Amino acid sequence: MTPQPPGNRDKDAGRWSDLGRPPLNATALRRALVRPGALWTALDVVPATGSTNTDLAERAAQGAAEGTVLVAEEQSAGRGRLDRTWSAPPRSGLFFSVYLTPRVPVERWGWLPLLAGVATATALSRTAGVDTALKWPNDLLVAVDGAERKAGGILAERAADGVVVGVGLNVTLTADELPVPGAGSLALAGARTTDRDPLLRAVLRSLDHWYGEWQTANGDPAASRLQEAYAAGCATLGRTVRAELPGGTEIVGEAVAIDGDGRLVLATADGVQQPVGAGDIIHLRPAGGNTTEGPRP
Repeated sequence: MTPQPPGNRDKDAGRWSDLGRPPLNATALRRALVRPGALWTALDVVPATGSTNTDLAERAAQGAAEGTVLVAEEQSAGRGRLDRTWSAPPRSGLFFSVYLTPRVPVERWGWLPLLAGVATATALSRTAGVDTALKWPNDLLVAVDGAERKAGGILAERAADGVVVGVGLNVTLTADELPVPGAGSLALAGARTTDRDPLLRAVLRSLDHWYGEWQTANGDPAASRLQEAYAAGCATLGRTVRAELPGGTEIVGEAVAIDGDGRLVLATADGVQQPVGAGDIIHLRPAGGNTTEGPRP
């Protein structure tokens, strides 16, 4: 990808430290995404923050509207499940959060992180040309040299009257910059573009589409086809996995389904089908194989 000349970017362009990683164009993003009738009502890009989820939750508590989007060029204390932290070089990825106030039964709000996964994976597959799979419940996987690698993650948290959904995605990280073994990036997966502007637009438009379909169906994952789409893109299904559960217990079994509550259903060796609603899922491999452990944006 050839970077656009500084005149086509923000005023921040004069402070580039890496010409291969130009800043996002906040004005152009707002022009494309914040418009009457669209889900997105406000969009801000900040140079750096600890966590976009934390910052947007504070804005929600102060009355931010549904559809508010907060993007950071650098995130130093991004949080994943179980409060794991993760950071990456400036402008090397997409780090953003959105505020949603679903008008569907609250018991169906648990589908939001899975919805965000479907929306993000489909947008990346279409725009970057990278086959992006989902690891239940919140990881985005790509193939790097034939091996599964985690390139991103999703975290949904209750805030004010709604939910903040955060997405962290490695875009241009090189092999030397990866935070842990088993991580990946769109660039390492052979993406046809690593320009973050069209990638972010595509993800947000896909989120708008899936969120609209889900709300139109009153949060029903079957009627909105969300459950079907998640299962179709889920790399966890059909594999033997170990579920490490809160409290220190674990279950080993074959992942056979995603149920109507968004839980992963495991078929255990004793013939029991056990739904798992929370926990770390490890894709088990034969001796010498790889797991999909990686960074947790």
